[in-house]
Amino acid sequence: MTELSATTVSNEPIPSAADYPGLDAWRDLPAVQQPTWADSAVFRSSVDELAALPPLVFAGEVDLLRGRLAEAAQGKAFLLQGGDCAETFDGATADKISARVRTILQMAVVLTYGASLPVTKMGRMAGQFAKPRSSNDETRGDVTLPAYRGDMVNGYDFTPGSRAHDAARMVRAYHTSASTLNLIRAFTQGGFADLPLVHHWNKGFMANPAHSRYESLAREIDRAVKFMDACGADFDALKRVEFFASHEALVLDYERALTRIDSRTGLPYDTSGHFLWIGERTRQLDGAHVDFLSRVRNPIGVKLGPGSSADDALRLIDKLDPQREPGRLTFITRMGAGNIREKLPALLEKVTASGAQVLWVTGPMHGNTVTSPNGYKTRNFDDVIDEVRGFFEVHKGLGTFPGGLHVEMTGDDVAECLGGADPIDQEAFGVRYESVCDPRLNHMQSPEMAFLVAGALARKGA
Repeated sequence: MTELSATTVSNEPIPSAADYPGLDAWRDLPAVQQPTWADSAVFRSSVDELAALPPLVFAGEVDLLRGRLAEAAQGKAFLLQGGDCAETFDGATADKISARVRTILQMAVVLTYGASLPVTKMGRMAGQFAKPRSSNDETRGDVTLPAYRGDMVNGYDFTPGSRAHDAARMVRAYHTSASTLNLIRAFTQGGFADLPLVHHWNKGFMANPAHSRYESLAREIDRAVKFMDACGADFDALKRVEFFASHEALVLDYERALTRIDSRTGLPYDTSGHFLWIGERTRQLDGAHVDFLSRVRNPIGVKLGPGSSADDALRLIDKLDPQREPGRLTFITRMGAGNIREKLPALLEKVTASGAQVLWVTGPMHGNTVTSPNGYKTRNFDDVIDEVRGFFEVHKGLGTFPGGLHVEMTGDDVAECLGGADPIDQEAFGVRYESVCDPRLNHMQSPEMAFLVAGALARKGA
C-alpha cells in the first residue's frame, strides 16, 4: 500500500473501512488479552452499531497531535499524559472529569515554566475502559470467575453475570467516551483553562505547609503571571488549550469498528482516540495489535519494560514507523526505579544511532508497583520520582531529549500511592482507596511530581 502524507488529497475513489486493504489482516494473527464474548448475536449487533456511529475524534485533530509530538521528539516541546489507570462508567461524572482535567492543567503550567517549552496535554481519558490482566481468572475462596478486564468488557462485581464478557459494553464505552470528550472540549475551550485560574489552583496547592520546598519555583511562576497581566496579555493561548485523548488500544474489535477512512487523504484513522498505545503485554512483532496499529495514521505509543532489548525497539520502529516520521512513534519506558539507569542507555543509544526520531516518555508508575503490608497494590512516591530522575539522568548523559511524562493520576483525594510531601500511609487505604485496577497519584501528589520534574527540566536547560 502506498502511503500518502496527511496533507495529500487522493484522486482515487475512497474505499470504506470495510474493504480497505489490510485493515483486517490482524484477524489471522495471534491476538492476546482479547475478550471471549458471551453472546455472538450481541457482539455482531454491537460491532455494527459502532461502525455506523460518528467518529469520536477527527482526522484533522489527530494530524495536529502528530505535529505536536514531532516537536517534542525534536526537543522543541514536552508531553504530559495523565489520567486513570482504568476509567469506569460510574466515574464519568462532571465533577470527576473536571477534577482530572484541572490537575493535568495545573501540572502543565508548572512544567511549561520549568521547561520553557510548550507542553502538549493529553489525558488517559475518554477510552481507557479496558485493561490487560496477568491471569484470565480470579479466585475468591472456592469461587473462580473471569478476571475483571475493564468496564468495556465486564463488570467489577464478583458475580457470574457481572464478570461475563458482554459486547454491549463496547457501545456504552463509546457513548461514555463521547460524553467525556464533550465535557473536556467545553472545559478547555470555555474559560476553565484560563492561565490565571489554573495558577490560582496551584496557589491552593502551595498553601499546604508540606509543599514549602517548592515555594521558590511557585514564586517565579507567580511573578511571570503577574508580569503578563501587567503587560495586558490577553490572547487565546492564555485562555484555551489543546487537550488530546488517549488510551491503550487493547480490545481490537472496538478499535477496528471505530476506524474510518479520511475523506481528505483516503487513509485509515482509528477515531476512538487521538493517541493509542500498545502495552507491554501486547507488543509482539507478529501479533495482532502491532499489525493493526501499523495500518492507521494515529500517533502510536509502545510501552517498553525492563525486558525490552534494543533489537526489540528497532524492529518495532521498522513495523510501526517505517518512514521514520517524527511524531508517529512514542516509546513509553516503564522500567522501575531499580532498572531505569541500567536498562535505558542501550535502548537510547541504538535507536538514536538508527536515525529514527521517536519521542521518549517516562512512565514511572507500573515498574514500581508493590503490595503494602496490609494487602493493597500500591506504589511508593519516592520510587516513582526516582525513576523519573533516572530517566532524566540517562538522557542528559547521552545528550538526548527526555520528551515526556506519562502518569496514572486522578484529581480526587484518594489514598493509593504511599508517600509524598503530605504523606499517604497505608492506614488511609481502607477509607480512600478507590482504583479498580492500579494505584494512582492523587490531586496533591500529581502537582508535586510536576514541581519536581519542572526542577529537573529547568536544570537541563540551564
